Amino acid sequence: MTQVVRTIQEMMKITSKFKSENKSIGFVPTMGALHEGHLSMMQSAKEENDITVVSIFVNPLQFGPNEDFDDYPRPYEADLAKLIKTGVDYLFYPSVEEMYPNKLDMTITVGRLANVLEGEKRPGHFDGVVTVVNKLFNIVQPTHAYFGKKDAQQLVIIERMVEEFNHNVTIKPVDIIREQDGLAKSSRNIYLTETERQEAVHLSRSLALAKSLYEDGERNSKVLIQSITKYLEDNVSGEVVEVAVYSYPELVEQQTINGQIFISLAVKFTQARLIDNVIL
Repeated sequence: MTQVVRTIQEMMKITSKFKSENKSIGFVPTMGALHEGHLSMMQSAKEENDITVVSIFVNPLQFGPNEDFDDYPRPYEADLAKLIKTGVDYLFYPSVEEMYPNKLDMTITVGRLANVLEGEKRPGHFDGVVTVVNKLFNIVQPTHAYFGKKDAQQLVIIERMVEEFNHNVTIKPVDIIREQDGLAKSSRNIYLTETERQEAVHLSRSLALAKSLYEDGERNSKVLIQSITKYLEDNVSGEVVEVAVYSYPELVEQQTINGQIFISLAVKFTQARLIDNVIL
């Protein structure tokens, strides 16, 4: 049975005990509205560790003034049922007041890695992510922490944070989990209308088109970007916000492709901004 922990003090007491017994702790930080992508990370955590901890915390610091913090889905009972079924040992479920009892006097600012792609479109977003993940790592004291490759920029930033702040944790990247038709699993997919849901499959198909061009020898980023953009504009009603080609994990924009790259895109539908990517 999954034990629900609501206070920082209790969570630290539990994990400190396990650490003193040399037991490994697998940690999956989430904002809830759990889907198969989250469950895949939890399954990996269970298989690779003695104890599994999942956090559900909708972090206000990573939402901009016009973003969906108040409306973000919070299906607690459904989420808890999934955790119990998966066999997670602990759910850390703090309130905003528990995590941030006072206005923060100290903040962490992410540099260059947050000034491109999603970070450029959402100023301050990754500062909020890094702040809360730092707190969660100090509270849970995980041996391994699991993050999805769907948020590839976030993954790079977390990995760099662990390196630069000397966190004693190993980051475990987990592949994107997709619907049968190819749409990347996301908590925001519930905001799509029926028509938009049918169109959303074209995000992954546009990336497959770019991958095909790449495998045929295309190394001009502009050609790949134009191909993806035209395909999306022809097949979705949403606004194509961004299509970009960056080196990975350095996140430097590429004109001519050389080495491992990251092709990312963002499409704004009526009530949901969806992202997807492929690493080649």
